Amino acid sequence: MKKNKSESTVTVIFLGLIIAAAAYVYTSATFEQDAPLVKIENNGFWNLKTPLELSIDDMSGVKSYKVTFKSSKGESTILHEQLIVAEKSLKLEIKAPRNAFSIKDNDVSITVEANDASSWNFLKGNSVKKYFNILIDKRRPNTSIVSNSYGIKKGGSALVIFKVKDENLKDIYIETSAKNIFNPQPFYKEGYYISLIAWPITSKSFDATIVAKDHAGNIKKTHIPLYLKAKKYKISNIKISDRFLKGKIADLAEEFAKTQGIDDSIEQFKIINELVREKNEKLIHELGTVISEEQIDDFHINKMYPLKNAKVVASFGDHRKYFYKGEKISESYHLGLDLASNAMASIKPQNGGKVVYTEYNGLYGNMPMVDHGLGLYTLYGHCSSVNVDTDEEISAKTDIANTGKSGYAMGDHLHFCVLVQGIEVRPQEWMDTQWIKLNITDVIDSAKEIINQS
Repeated sequence: MKKNKSESTVTVIFLGLIIAAAAYVYTSATFEQDAPLVKIENNGFWNLKTPLELSIDDMSGVKSYKVTFKSSKGESTILHEQLIVAEKSLKLEIKAPRNAFSIKDNDVSITVEANDASSWNFLKGNSVKKYFNILIDKRRPNTSIVSNSYGIKKGGSALVIFKVKDENLKDIYIETSAKNIFNPQPFYKEGYYISLIAWPITSKSFDATIVAKDHAGNIKKTHIPLYLKAKKYKISNIKISDRFLKGKIADLAEEFAKTQGIDDSIEQFKIINELVREKNEKLIHELGTVISEEQIDDFHINKMYPLKNAKVVASFGDHRKYFYKGEKISESYHLGLDLASNAMASIKPQNGGKVVYTEYNGLYGNMPMVDHGLGLYTLYGHCSSVNVDTDEEISAKTDIANTGKSGYAMGDHLHFCVLVQGIEVRPQEWMDTQWIKLNITDVIDSAKEIINQS
C-alpha cells in the first residue's frame, strides 16, 4: 500500500509538471502563437513616387521579412532582411522599383512575408504572407481657372470659379499666404467650383492657390491671378482714463470668468481687450467657416445697408493702440463698421439667409449672425434686443434686431461685420452696388458663359 501511494504521488507530480509545462508553453511569450501583424498605410491608391509606409508588429519579435512587387513586367523583391536581433515593431518604407514608373498597369500587387522569433511550431515560429492590391495613379489632378475677380484689396474679398478633373479626387481647397483655408462649393455643372476668398487685414501680403489632391497623393497647385491693391487703415492712439477703467471696464469685469479675482483695473482691461476678445472672435470664426457642399447655380446678393439713415461712427480696420499715462498697455483691431442712427433703431438686412446665432457673445453683446450662402456671413453686434431665432430662415429686410449698447459699447450703435468663411472683410465693398457687379455678378456670368461653350 505504501508503494502504491508513492507511485501515485510521483504520478500526480509528473502530471502536474506536464500541465505546468503545457501552461507555460501556451502562455509564455517565447511560445506565442500569433502570426506577425502586417499593415500598409494606404487607401488603395499609389502614385509610385511617395513611399508606402509598412508596419510589421509581433509580440515575440520579427525575425525576417520579404516584400515583393508584382506588375505586368514581372515580379521583383524590393525589401528582404534576416534580422540578427528580432524586433517587436518595424516601420519600413516601400519604394517602387525604378522600372515601375514606365509600367502602364492600372494596378499592381505587393506581397509581404514575415516570420517571428517564437519557439512555437517546433521552433520554426509563426509566419504570415499577406497580399495587397493597389491601384496606380501617377497623374496630378487637372485644374484650370474659369473666371475670377480682377483684383483684391487688403481687408477685402474676391471670387474665383475653377474646374477640377480627376477620377480619384480626394480634396480641394484654396490656401493663402496667410495660411487661411477656403473651401469651394460645387458650381453650375459637375467638376466646377466657386469660392469667395479674403485678404485678412492683419496680413501684409496676399497670395491664393487652388490645391487639388487625389487619393494617390498627387497634388496640383494653381495660382489665382489677382491684382493686389494696397489699402492703408487708420491707426488710433487711445488714452485710457481712470473714469473709463472704474466705469465700463469695472462693469464688464464682473461678468467675465477670466476677470474674476482680478482687482487691478489695467489688468482687467488687458484681459477683456485681448483674452475675452480672442474667445469671442474664436466663436465668430467657427460659426462663419461653415459652407454648404451642395451645388449652386448662381449667387445673388444685394448691397448691404442694414441701418436706415445711419452715420458711420467707427471705421473698419482701425488699429487701436491703448495708452495709460503715456504707456502702451494693449491693442486690437476694429473688424467691423460702427453705424448709428436713433436709439434702438430697427436692423433690417437687405439679404435673406439663415440665422446661425442669436445669443450674447461677450464684447459683442447680443449678436445675431446670418449665413447668406457661399461662405458669406453678416454679424450685428451690441443689440438691445434680438427678434429672430437661431436656425430661422429670414427674407430680405426682416427686422432681426434693434441697436443698443450691450457688450463693449459706449453708446447705442450697430457693430456691422461681414465675414468670408470666418475672415472679417471690408463691409464697404458689400455696401457698394458697383463693386458687387464687377467682382461677383460679372464673374459668375462670365464663368457660366464659358462653361456653356465648353
